[in-house]
Amino acid sequence: MSSEPPPPSQPPTHQVPVGLLDTPRARERSPSPLRGNVVPSPLPTRRTRTFSATVRASQGPVYKGVCKCFCRSKGHGFITPADGGPDIFLHISDVEGEYVPVEGDEVTYKMCSIPPKNEKLQAVEVVITHLAPGTKHETWSGHVVSS
Repeated sequence: MSSEPPPPSQPPTHQVPVGLLDTPRARERSPSPLRGNVVPSPLPTRRTRTFSATVRASQGPVYKGVCKCFCRSKGHGFITPADGGPDIFLHISDVEGEYVPVEGDEVTYKMCSIPPKNEKLQAVEVVITHLAPGTKHETWSGHVVSS
């Protein structure tokens, strides 16, 4: 008796059930609320604002206001105008100077309309004139200063 297995009469073949390769397989994906709805942001940053809009804003009057809120991680906030009226949107790219604005900072700014309907306004060329007293201010590099 030999311990060798008998030689196979045919090489092993892999059988594929009929019909599996005939139809294209749909890729299984989890549903995403954003799939198919990705649109570019309508908020013009300093980088994406048109030259003509920048010129119009820079030629406009300088307004005063107080920073209502600003979130560095989101990159935007709002300014409450000194003369009243609705809050003005503020983008991180339009802040001049070395400090990140915080609630209560007095600022000066110019205004630019937000496309496509140009119904809302955005603050541009924002300069912090007075730091809010008793708050900690952070520079863009991350250094914290108490005022």
